[in-house]
Amino acid sequence: MTVTLEVAEGVGTIRLDRPPMNALDVATQDRIKELAEEASRREDVRAVVIYGGEKVFAAGADIKEMQNMDHTAMILRARALQDSFTAVARIPKPVVAAVTGYALGGGCELALCADYRIAADNAKLGQPEILLGLIPGAGGTQRLPRLVGPSKAKDLIFTGRMVKADEALAIGLVDRVVPAADVYTEAHAWAARLAQGPAIALRAAKEAIDTGVETDLETGLAVERNWFAGLFATEDRERGMRSFVEEGPGKAKFL
Repeated sequence: MTVTLEVAEGVGTIRLDRPPMNALDVATQDRIKELAEEASRREDVRAVVIYGGEKVFAAGADIKEMQNMDHTAMILRARALQDSFTAVARIPKPVVAAVTGYALGGGCELALCADYRIAADNAKLGQPEILLGLIPGAGGTQRLPRLVGPSKAKDLIFTGRMVKADEALAIGLVDRVVPAADVYTEAHAWAARLAQGPAIALRAAKEAIDTGVETDLETGLAVERNWFAGLFATEDRERGMRSFVEEGPGKAKFL
């Protein structure tokens, strides 16, 4: 399998495994979608890590495969390509990308679908599609400017240049930079901490934020209000408030 899902202690790791560079061919794209949907459904998965291994996250699409596609073939494929990445973005649980080595093109776009990105100090990220006479097609023109702002996104997409980990951190493309040997451990720890949290409240927070940034303030506030009130019907809310009153803050157990 080019992509696998391994689950331990509430954390599901979606692991890309297509040596040497984890090129994202059609089969790999479809497998990512399949496993993202599985992780969304499974109750034993409470947080997710996206990981490409110790050497590389994903160096982009399989260019040799794409070269053989004409206009008609890509019209038929483009939606499926986007859908595979959107399935990751829509996982209703905390998702962290553990970025090692190269995260280019589709690899960068996959990392953009996570809620949080931890990068190795030797990581390099970018959207080099322009160098092929193309633009990003798996969400890069939409998710990147929403994350780093339009002007920085245009710089990266117009030039196709790669950014090193320190610049990626400075512009907000990644959230933390750690030694390469620690990337997966740190990402797993981030996910494991949230896997212990209140699952429905985390889902509500993610949906409220993701919906809110795509709409006007009034609509976003309505989404927040409805989720906030709805959480008063959950056992986790009862447990959290009871623990706060009886034991003090931060001691509630939600599993």
